[in-house]
Amino acid sequence: MRKILFIVLITLVCLPMMAQTPKNNVDTTSFKGYLYNKEYNVYLQIDFYHQNVIVPRQEVYGEMAGYFGDCQDARKWLFTSATIKNDHLAEIEIINDYGSEDLKATLTKVNDSTFVLRQGEGSTIKIARNRKWQKMPKELTFIKR
Repeated sequence: MRKILFIVLITLVCLPMMAQTPKNNVDTTSFKGYLYNKEYNVYLQIDFYHQNVIVPRQEVYGEMAGYFGDCQDARKWLFTSATIKNDHLAEIEIINDYGSEDLKATLTKVNDSTFVLRQGEGSTIKIARNRKWQKMPKELTFIKR
């Protein structure tokens, strides 16, 4: 009888502990999806959690963390690695599709739909406009769609 009472008591004490959710719930959707910048007509396609994004028409590179694309040009800047530091910040290593330029950047989540890409050390992201290279600003704001 004592054994049964002891087992029931331990079970009742342990039930609330099993029902609690962990304090470090990880959000697995913030750094995933399509982000768009209307001013420069550029976008990000990212999945920093699984790092399994395939660049269209450039499948030879394999799976990546994502890429920076231009809606008017087929050239891409590839996210070779992405590390999520916390719920609001990710560090990214980026190269151009020729592999001749690289840089480090951060992507910061401002709110559920707004993100800021900050270019750090290294090259500057450039896109082709009217047959000339246009440097992107060091900070670009993107909206999640």
